[in-house]
Amino acid sequence: MALNLPKFAFSRTAKSVLVAVALVLISGGLWQSKLLSEFPLCISPHKMASIGSAVAAPAGAPAATPAPMKEGAMASDMHAPTVFTLRTGIADGRMVYIGVGGDINGAVNPQLLVHEGETVQINLINGEGAEHDIVVDQYGARSNRVVGKGASSAVTFTASKTGEFAYYCSAPGHREAGMQGRIQVAPGLRTAAVATAADITRDPTDLPAPIGTRPPQIVRVDLRTVEVTGQLADKTTYNYWTFNGKVPGPMVRVRVGDTVEVHLKNDENSVMTHSVDFHAATGPGGGAEFTQTDPGQEKIVTFKALVPGLFVYHCATPSVPQHITNGMYGMILVEPEGGLPQVDREFYMMQGEIYTAQPFGAHGDQEMDYEKLISEKPEYFVFNGAVGALTKSHPLRASIGETIRIYFGVGGPNFTSSFHLIGEIFDHVYQSGGLSSPPLAGVQTVTVPPGGATIVDLKIQRAGRFTLVDHALSRIERGLAGFLIVDGPSEDGIMHAGPAQK
Repeated sequence: MALNLPKFAFSRTAKSVLVAVALVLISGGLWQSKLLSEFPLCISPHKMASIGSAVAAPAGAPAATPAPMKEGAMASDMHAPTVFTLRTGIADGRMVYIGVGGDINGAVNPQLLVHEGETVQINLINGEGAEHDIVVDQYGARSNRVVGKGASSAVTFTASKTGEFAYYCSAPGHREAGMQGRIQVAPGLRTAAVATAADITRDPTDLPAPIGTRPPQIVRVDLRTVEVTGQLADKTTYNYWTFNGKVPGPMVRVRVGDTVEVHLKNDENSVMTHSVDFHAATGPGGGAEFTQTDPGQEKIVTFKALVPGLFVYHCATPSVPQHITNGMYGMILVEPEGGLPQVDREFYMMQGEIYTAQPFGAHGDQEMDYEKLISEKPEYFVFNGAVGALTKSHPLRASIGETIRIYFGVGGPNFTSSFHLIGEIFDHVYQSGGLSSPPLAGVQTVTVPPGGATIVDLKIQRAGRFTLVDHALSRIERGLAGFLIVDGPSEDGIMHAGPAQK
């Protein structure tokens, strides 16, 4: 018999409570299993810049020793936060938060460990469609409410006080139903992660000295292709293919008019055939036609450096994008006659993408996913080969009053970079790495396509920690950040907190 029930107008909060109660009543082991299987991991980094400084070097290579960082140098940075991701769901008949990625992956109401002074970002994903938020009372932090399944929000705060604090959902009845966990704020700086594989990251100060004035000559370049398991992120390794055991490959420096003799030797332990294509070369495949080299073999190609500029080189053996994404790219600088204007410091850095089968932040040895590669869906964006290469392992360093030059390129293989240094303006930019035209002046962001390059100059005018980014800023949460650290006072006449001084 049909029942004629009165119709009621429910508020959104009341509807949320009813949905939550229904979910709890029907939940159980089978529901939990279904929930976890239906929601794929959408992992944000547990810690940006997570590669430790004590990393093993490839066989036969000296271990890199980063310059010591001053106490407090890794304090709060809104552009490189400690990030956690929580997804709402049901476990053991309770409404809960479920950790996503890194050390908290799959944990119910996980304890979040941060360190004093860090900027903390907690991403919240609605996993089942009830209305939720996340609150950290002690820091006055509260996210927006997320209502629909898959909706997301975030809460951010600076961990300025130590101790253990609660996070919870403030929707009526949700905290009591199980949606609460703890945040542990430990005193002092975070210690470096222990490396589990070789350090494949190129130190940005590892580049040849300027050539200056000299007549053209024959320059020999030795490249050795090495396949090595390297540290991609904290507790994450990857099978890199490299030139000379590092990413990017070595920076080559010649002058216009030089004859460049390239010796490419494929390591006998390699599995793949490799080659090299120099964008600075004029001839078939940039040299790739002559350098398809099997494991244990060596090939030689010679070309004339006809045009000054900064150029990319990369492996050009099919599948070409696979060889590039695995780390086989570098740059060659062809100086103009007489060289470039002198600066105090030079740095070498490149951007690339990595397409792992497992989502960003997954631990263990990662394999490349070819479908993601050809669909252009990378899991990682990196400077110099790995997460943390230019933050923890090899941050750029300079002093007030110095002039610096950055040679920047994009190995790719697919994504254009919007290269930007947060808190600074480039005094001069050699657009597209060209040296035959005058540089641009006073530039904020530089567009660099895959397979392209640029040269930027600037004078350091104040102290601080400046962050190197691709201004497609979502890529920060895929690993893409670097630091330029300038020691000195944090406030001065150029920038200080508060109103103008009269």
